[in-house]
Amino acid sequence: MGFMASTPQRSSWAEQAAQALSDAGYRRGGARRAILELLDEQPCALSAVEIHEELASRNREVSRASIYRVMEELEAIGLLQRVEVGRGVVRYEPARGGSGHHHHLVCDRCGRISPFSDAGLERAIRRVSGTLPLQVSEHEVVIHGACATCAAA
Repeated sequence: MGFMASTPQRSSWAEQAAQALSDAGYRRGGARRAILELLDEQPCALSAVEIHEELASRNREVSRASIYRVMEELEAIGLLQRVEVGRGVVRYEPARGGSGHHHHLVCDRCGRISPFSDAGLERAIRRVSGTLPLQVSEHEVVIHGACATCAAA
């Protein structure tokens, strides 16, 4: 009996986002697909500048205007989360919800952003949400400080 390597079933966020954009009337295109695939690979949020630089390093020239346009489209249909990390810097990441939900640590010295999760924090947020005079649809926690490298310097 032979062994056949199985390729993982790929129902990725990028594929779901491409279909959702198409369903919402947005055109499909190579630049849009490259942006979606890059975002899908990331463990955390990226700025438009970082998206532009990463695509350029992969020999995919996509204008910054196209990147911002795709970010707006994805945000409009609820597939992209905007992460405001302070000092006018905005980053973007796929809105995956569920087990992929995380918050962010931001180094105020070097700008590094790192994801973090905490079950106790999530329980506390759910508990507080029940006492607020609005129905909470989403939440984001951004903690600022100095990363280990900058703190040691």
